[in-house]
Amino acid sequence: MLCNLINLLPQDYSFAQWLVLCICAVCVGINKTGLPGLGIVVVPLIAAFFPAKASTGLLLPLLAMADLFAVGYYHSHAKWSHIIKLLPAALVGIAAGSLVIRRIGDFQLAPVIGAIVLVMLVLNYLRGKQQDDFNVPQHWLFAVTMGFFAGLTTQLANAAGPVVIIYLLAARLPKYEFVGTNAWFFLIINWLKIPVFVSEGRITLQSVCADIVMLPLIAVGALSGILILKKIPHKWFKLAVEILAAAAAVKLLLS
Repeated sequence: MLCNLINLLPQDYSFAQWLVLCICAVCVGINKTGLPGLGIVVVPLIAAFFPAKASTGLLLPLLAMADLFAVGYYHSHAKWSHIIKLLPAALVGIAAGSLVIRRIGDFQLAPVIGAIVLVMLVLNYLRGKQQDDFNVPQHWLFAVTMGFFAGLTTQLANAAGPVVIIYLLAARLPKYEFVGTNAWFFLIINWLKIPVFVSEGRITLQSVCADIVMLPLIAVGALSGILILKKIPHKWFKLAVEILAAAAAVKLLLS
């Protein structure tokens, strides 16, 4: 079986491409179990070494496999009320993204996405300066808007991380509930996306085989993320997530 898998691996990947894929696998694992927001850095990295649509097809199975590790460890920490608020609009966003991707390139909406995330970061900062009756995150329109853009951006470029992060930061979840809610939401979304990506030709048998080979590195990253989350204080966790989201948003804005 191992020999068959090796025979199905892409033969035209360069050393640099394999190296980047390995780095991305570790980062995706850390992102899912320890530092939400780190994963968005993977999006431009992998796109720099692979064709745009092919890069999204390579990245999605890595994310989906890492989601299994995250949910396996943090399954009891999820706040399902937030997932239920986000999910219907996210499914609509995925459908919209599937229509859009057939007409434009993967990253043509990147500056728009970056601007949205920066606006949400500012909103979250202002909310932190207000009293507890600042109820924008509790309004149904906030959840619908963030859910839709999460679905849209994840379908276009696997770039929904900052959008969901802003929603969860606004909800002021403790770090374990933050990671558990994030893990369950993306487990559902990413595994639902796989058949769509296959139908669009973004996921192929060769790309899946390349991703399966990365599984041990995803596990290493996931374990590292668990250890990081245990050690990092909540205030530093929140700051790290905000910085990563802001950096990713600026990168998208300048794309």
